[in-house]
Amino acid sequence: MRSYLKTKTAIAVALSVTAGAAQADGHGVEVLHWWTSGGEAAALNVLKGDLEGQGIGWTDMPVAGGGGEQAMTVLRARVTAGNAPTAVQGLGFDILDWANQGALANLNDVAAAEGWDAVVPEALQAFAKVDGAWVSAPVNVHSTNWVWANKAVLDANGIAVPETWEEFAAALETLKAAGVTPIAHGGQAWQDATVFDAVAMSTLGPDGYKAAFIDLDAEVLGSDAMKEAFDRMAVIRANVDENFSGRDWNLATAMVINGEAGFQMMGDWAKGEFLNAGKAPGADFLCFRFPGTQDQVTFNADQFMMFDQGGAVSKEQAALASAILSPSFQSAFNVVKGSVPARTDVSDEAFDDCGKKGMADLAAAASSGNLFGSMAHGHANPAAVKNAMYDVITAHFNGEFDSAEAVLELVDAVEIAQ
Repeated sequence: MRSYLKTKTAIAVALSVTAGAAQADGHGVEVLHWWTSGGEAAALNVLKGDLEGQGIGWTDMPVAGGGGEQAMTVLRARVTAGNAPTAVQGLGFDILDWANQGALANLNDVAAAEGWDAVVPEALQAFAKVDGAWVSAPVNVHSTNWVWANKAVLDANGIAVPETWEEFAAALETLKAAGVTPIAHGGQAWQDATVFDAVAMSTLGPDGYKAAFIDLDAEVLGSDAMKEAFDRMAVIRANVDENFSGRDWNLATAMVINGEAGFQMMGDWAKGEFLNAGKAPGADFLCFRFPGTQDQVTFNADQFMMFDQGGAVSKEQAALASAILSPSFQSAFNVVKGSVPARTDVSDEAFDDCGKKGMADLAAAASSGNLFGSMAHGHANPAAVKNAMYDVITAHFNGEFDSAEAVLELVDAVEIAQ
């Protein structure tokens, strides 16, 4: 990022040149996001409808790509050109990077008026506030260590929900023998890392996960347990179909929905695809934590960064931020999206069984010290380190080196990236 944007002053000047350009009519917001799948688009329509009800127009700027990398590339170009959108979907350290370079508006007036500090968990505030200033509005909390399964496929093959890695590996063998693709997967770096995130938490345990991916402890990164995590990734690689490379995550979810595959390891945004297809949790599909991570939650949180439009928060930006954090929207949106609310005082009454479990798991993990920012989704370490890990994980998954080599590569990559 810093190769594009050298200083805070440069950004401030670029933004001020075209302050308000994205909403020149003064009655709307331009929103850059990557929610383009069916379930995601349905959830986003809840927010659009809220603003339209207030007479605020919405100019959509979707950039496909489930991990948001393409969206961040487009954003850098827009900011460099002095034409930042009104609001931008962001994750974790990306938000902190933009804030630290002076690109984001201060939302403290809205936050104070509506009491955000009291209802947004501290783990989220760590990515929404910089130097005491709110710079983004959290939309949700996604947890990433979920497994999604086609219930009919599992029932037909006598497979119960696996509780351990050994049971999971046995289930994969059963499905393969039955001629069913065991795991639906899309061969994209962020998807590979999402799977590895859960595998590593299961293998290393919470203390080891924190040491490796948050503290970047070289000894743990290079440990025998990390080699075991890569060994388990090799097992998973052996149980995906040959056409996995480049597949979008929602198409992998569709394989499970249609009974072409048994399992998918994916964050809880996958639930929106099942719901959008008319499927019901418990009856048509199952949701459970990756075996060995039942007590942990790895999370990311979608937020909307408000870009500085000339030194003051516009009334449209304030309305958007307020709408995002309202309890009614938090419930309505997250019911559709598959995630859970970003505030702790929202009832779970409207949520289905997977949603209720997600909310209960989040509360339990937060209180027990088992809530961890996801490495794969930019909530454990800065982008340079995350991307270095991506490279090693994907190279190993694609057979460029074995598990022992992967461990050495991981240690070196993290050291160089810091």
